[in-house]
Amino acid sequence: MTTESATESTGMPGPATNATRTSTHTDADTATASATDARAAARTIHGATVSEWIARYPKLRDLIDLTPTAWFNDRLAPTAQALPDVGLTVADVDDAAARLKRFAPLIAELFPETKPTAGILESPLRAVPDMQAALDEQYGRPLSDQLPGQLWVKLDSELPVSGSIKARGGIYEVLKHAEDLALAAGLLHPGDDYRTLASPEARAFFARHTIAVGSTGNLGLSIGIMAAALGFKAAVHMSADARQWKKDKLRSHGVNVVEYESDYSVAVAAGRKQAEHDPTTYFVDDENSPTLFLGYAVAARRLAGQLQTFDIPVDMDHPLFVYLPCGVGGGPGGVSFGLKTVFGDAVHCVFVEPTHSPCMFLGEYTGLFNDASVQDFGIDNRTAADGLAVGRASGFVARRMARLLDGFVTVDDDELFRMVALLDRASGYDIEPSSAAAFAGPQRVLKDADYRRRLGLTDGRMAHATHIAWATGGSMVPRDEMAEYIARGEALL
Repeated sequence: MTTESATESTGMPGPATNATRTSTHTDADTATASATDARAAARTIHGATVSEWIARYPKLRDLIDLTPTAWFNDRLAPTAQALPDVGLTVADVDDAAARLKRFAPLIAELFPETKPTAGILESPLRAVPDMQAALDEQYGRPLSDQLPGQLWVKLDSELPVSGSIKARGGIYEVLKHAEDLALAAGLLHPGDDYRTLASPEARAFFARHTIAVGSTGNLGLSIGIMAAALGFKAAVHMSADARQWKKDKLRSHGVNVVEYESDYSVAVAAGRKQAEHDPTTYFVDDENSPTLFLGYAVAARRLAGQLQTFDIPVDMDHPLFVYLPCGVGGGPGGVSFGLKTVFGDAVHCVFVEPTHSPCMFLGEYTGLFNDASVQDFGIDNRTAADGLAVGRASGFVARRMARLLDGFVTVDDDELFRMVALLDRASGYDIEPSSAAAFAGPQRVLKDADYRRRLGLTDGRMAHATHIAWATGGSMVPRDEMAEYIARGEALL
C-alpha cells in the first residue's frame, strides 16, 4: 500500500463545529472565539472581506454558522433557454446510452449479478408512503401542512457492481476509455461483440495502462472495481474522509489505494499531477469530466421509463421534484441535466449538502462557482457524510447548470443519521448517511411559499406532485457499520 500525506489547508480558522457548540465554554474560550471571528470577518476573498460578502449575500451567515438553510435559485431560467449553457446535447446522452448498451453483454459476463438485467446497470424506484408519513410526524406538521403528492426513493444505493450513484458515471467513463483504447489498437471494431474485451489478449493490452481517480470513496469504488475487472492497473487517491471498508474493498480487487491525510481536493490534485507525468495513465477528473457527467445523465431516461411503468405523469400540472445529495456536483449535475432534457420545466432539481461542506450552494449563491472553497469562508469541510465531503464545487457543473437548478439545501450530520434510522424503521431500506441527505429536501420546498409562488406551483399542482429522494449509496456498507449508523440515528430520534 502507498500512503502519502499532505498538510490540510482550511483557509481561515473555521467556526465551531456542532460538537464544540454543545460543550461548556470558559471566558478564555469566548475571547479566543471572538478574536477568531474578527480575523475571519476581515479576511479578503476576491477583493471583498467575509463581512462584505455576507452583506451582499445574507444566507452566507447561515452557511458559515453551520445552520441548516435553503436558497431557491432566483436565476433559474426556462429549460429551453438554459440547456445550451451546458454545451452538451440530447445526442450526447443518446451516444452514452448506446455505449452502455454495447457493453452490457460484457458487463453481464464480468459481473454475474447483472445477468437478470442483461448487463444493464439500473436501480429500483420505490414508493415510500410510510417514510412520507414518518417525515410528516418527525417535523410535526399538521394535516394541512403535510407533504402534498407522493414520495418515492430512487435506490441507486442498490446499483450493481459498486452500490452507489457513482456506478453510473464512474463505470461509464472506464468503459468509454477502454473502448477508445481498444478501437485505436485494432482489438475492437464497430459491430463487434464487446465480450471480446474479456479475452486474454485484451486483458494483457489493458494491463499496460492505468486508470486513476481522486475520491472520497464511492467514485473510487466504481472506477477501481470496473478498471480492475477489465485488466487495467487502477490507482485511487483517497482523502481522509474515506471509510476504511471502502479502501479495503478496493485493495481486495487489486487496486492501489493512495491515502492522504487531507481532504478531497488534495487527493484529486495529487492524482491529476501524477497522471500528467505518465502517458499510460488516464485520470478520471471528477471536477471537470463531461464523460462522467454524461454517464450520470443516462439515468434520466431510465427514470422516465420507470415513471411510465407506474403510470406517473410528469407535466406542468404534475410536477416532479428530485432531491439529490451533492458532493463536488458531477453526479447530481449529470442526473439533473438528463432530467431537464426529458421533462423540461416540469422537473425541479434540488441539491442537498452537509452544513459542513456546502460547496455547490456557496458557489452558485455567490456566483463564485469553483473560484472559492468553503474553507475560504471558514467552513471546515468535516462531515460524517464522507461522500459529500467536498470543499470546492465542480467548475464544469456549477457554471453550466447555474440556470437549471431550482435550489440548494443544507442539512446537519445529526439529521442525516435520523433519516438513516427513519428510513430503516419506516420502509426497511438501509442507506449511508451521505445518501440520506435527499430526505431533507421536501421540507424546504414545503416551507418556501415564495419559491412555489414564483414558479406557479399552486396548491392544486402540488397535490399532484411526485417527489423523488435520490438515495446515492449504501448497499455495500458492512452490516456492523450500518447497524451503528441506524443505532446513532435511533438515539437522535
